[in-house]
Amino acid sequence: MSRTVAIVGRPNVGKSALFNRLAGKKIAIVHDQPGVTRDRIPAECRLGERPFTIFDTGGIGEGVDAEFSVQVRTEVDIALTMSDVLLFVVDGQDGLTNVDEDLARVLRRAKKPIILVVNKIDHAKHGSYASEFTKLGFDRVVTTSAEHGLGMGKLIENIEELLPPYVPPTERAPERPLHIAIVGRPNVGKSSLTNAILGDTRTLVSPISGTTRDAVDVQYRRGDDHYVLIDTAGIRPRGKVDNSVEVFSVMRSESNIKRADLCCLVIDATMGVTAQDKKIAGMIQEARKPCIVAVNKSDLIKNRTGNKDALKEVLQSIESEMFFLSYAPVVLVSAKTGEDMKRLFLEIERIRNGAKKRIGTGVLNRILASAFTQQPAAIRGGKRFKIVYATVPSTQDDSPIVVPEIVFFCNDEKLLDDHYRRFIEAQIRETVPYPGVPMIFRFRGREKRGAK
Repeated sequence: MSRTVAIVGRPNVGKSALFNRLAGKKIAIVHDQPGVTRDRIPAECRLGERPFTIFDTGGIGEGVDAEFSVQVRTEVDIALTMSDVLLFVVDGQDGLTNVDEDLARVLRRAKKPIILVVNKIDHAKHGSYASEFTKLGFDRVVTTSAEHGLGMGKLIENIEELLPPYVPPTERAPERPLHIAIVGRPNVGKSSLTNAILGDTRTLVSPISGTTRDAVDVQYRRGDDHYVLIDTAGIRPRGKVDNSVEVFSVMRSESNIKRADLCCLVIDATMGVTAQDKKIAGMIQEARKPCIVAVNKSDLIKNRTGNKDALKEVLQSIESEMFFLSYAPVVLVSAKTGEDMKRLFLEIERIRNGAKKRIGTGVLNRILASAFTQQPAAIRGGKRFKIVYATVPSTQDDSPIVVPEIVFFCNDEKLLDDHYRRFIEAQIRETVPYPGVPMIFRFRGREKRGAK
């Protein structure tokens, strides 16, 4: 990847704050707890004359989360290999530490252009703090306050002087990539599933629940199709979050459901559907997002039982528990073995292609007329729900998956109960299935006589 800048440094020196400032939006979680950022997170910086890619990395040293030290260091090594320029961030207020000196020696061996960024210089009186770091021997030193946006102009100038020339892209994708949010409660294998799809270890994987704290957007091509995989933090019940970082992660996961084009809800085959799984499914339904259910760890069921009937029972049980998300296809996968990744994406493309189908107004109203003849709505308060006319409005939505919207002109929406609403939807789906896609029903009641 050309024109790439990696941000490295020991924990809690402000790398994520600098990353967010360069990206122009809050992507990495900023917190005063050391070791919050564990994954390598990419974003585009457009503050200079030409865009370039930046990577935030996990903090090195000081024994933060020792269980992850090897993997965090691996993430940093990958970022060093992929980058053209390194931003070595130090804390101007803390002063020079032994870890900074050790890291400086490691970075010099990378033989990449390095800019020493003395961060947390929040006031003109703090300018003298940077002098202590001159002993590290770096030619380019820039003082910044990532929190307040100070020194960004000079930093961008130095970065652009060191980056290779900008080469404009010669080809553009015919449509924007499909953003897939991989969501679920902690420790169901979301990051492992992302890695199985990618075929590498781009995100941290650990048996300890809650490893992924930030959402990680990963570009992915499969044949001619372009995707962005959003590997989110595990969503756990609000009452079980450990600290404020966990609260931020849950909030971020919820927001990623809203910004995704499609949600892949990961469920643990060995545990079945839990109350938290249902809650997350409800969040997807409330956000009116297309969805596919990936039942992970199917290999463990096979190993335990040795027959397909057990897997069939697991599928039937999950479909039954997720009745309110009945439009979502259920796919058995194994992130550990990489089994059924092809089928997963076949279903995703079936969802995308199915959403492109449009139902004509005439066909729609004939379906509804037949449904009302077959099974009239129940009488409530002496009245029966009736539809005068229905239509599918045109849309300018350029999303890869457009959720169908149907407008019903009816006598009174309050007469429609949930049972009959599901019946109407089922009748429509017999003609146009719209797999994996919810239907949005909008109602316009008949104006009462005398109303102005």
